[in-house]
Amino acid sequence: MGATPDTGSPDLPPASAGKEKHDGRRLFTEAGSADAVAASIGPATDPRLRQILTSLVTHLHDFVKETELTEREWEAGIEFLTATGQKCDDLRQEFILLSDVLGVSMLVETINHRAVREATEQTVLGPFHVVASPRRALGDTIDLTGKGEPCLVTGTVRNADGRPVPNASIDVWQADAEGFYDVQKPDEIPARNLRGLFTADDQGAFWFRTIVPRYYPIPDDGPVGALLSATGRHPNRPAHIHFIVQAAGYETVTTHIFKNDDPYLDSDVVFGVKESLIRDFEIVDDPDRAHAHGMPNPFREVRFDCVLRTAQQSAAPGDEA
Repeated sequence: MGATPDTGSPDLPPASAGKEKHDGRRLFTEAGSADAVAASIGPATDPRLRQILTSLVTHLHDFVKETELTEREWEAGIEFLTATGQKCDDLRQEFILLSDVLGVSMLVETINHRAVREATEQTVLGPFHVVASPRRALGDTIDLTGKGEPCLVTGTVRNADGRPVPNASIDVWQADAEGFYDVQKPDEIPARNLRGLFTADDQGAFWFRTIVPRYYPIPDDGPVGALLSATGRHPNRPAHIHFIVQAAGYETVTTHIFKNDDPYLDSDVVFGVKESLIRDFEIVDDPDRAHAHGMPNPFREVRFDCVLRTAQQSAAPGDEA
């Protein structure tokens, strides 16, 4: 009889390319790594939490395998996330910025608020809705400095059937003529500048005075800014005015209106621009109208008609209209 080939120590089990178990235990292998982690989730875990975590782990492990992440690259990633957390405070949320510049914020908004009929499209909240807007009367100005090109904002709130939504709440905020929010320069800009909380009249109409918004960079002095620089991206957002519109029985709309001639419309760093939200800021030369609204003549005017939908009218996944 011929000699039996030496196959190694008989005490070692054969290598497995996938899931590996020993005495009922699941062992960690490269091929079965995500399965091993998913199997560790307890049976009493909330089903939705199980679904999200299992999918997250699967995609994360696939990413590590596809890129063959080095230990130093993994450490750099941990350091980046740590720095991102350390940059957060009461007035700044660096993780929101990170989500924004990676397009995740807009993707979540788009999936959760798919367009239905002519309802107003949603976009990102942004990182500067960090203080309560002061309540103001219709027609008031939200500009406390007098710097910038005067602008009148008018509009209505109605439902998807075209009927007015009376007494809707309209929360607005924007950057100043130099591209800064009040919270960014608290020693130079009055608190609550360019912020206001209005209530529509019984016909759903609203109007207020402000200034023409200007494009501005998101905060780029932290890890998100370093990421943008490393990938050759600019930090700018096109000029816009933020709105949150709410009314009892309707889905809340969080959105912007964008200035139609802004140079960054096609390259918004947070991917927030939608065609339906672009507006003309028209020049109005009408002394009587200017006087009626307490505006200098001429002035700019922009109109924003917001269409709300009920929860029953919201689109299900895959039903974008």
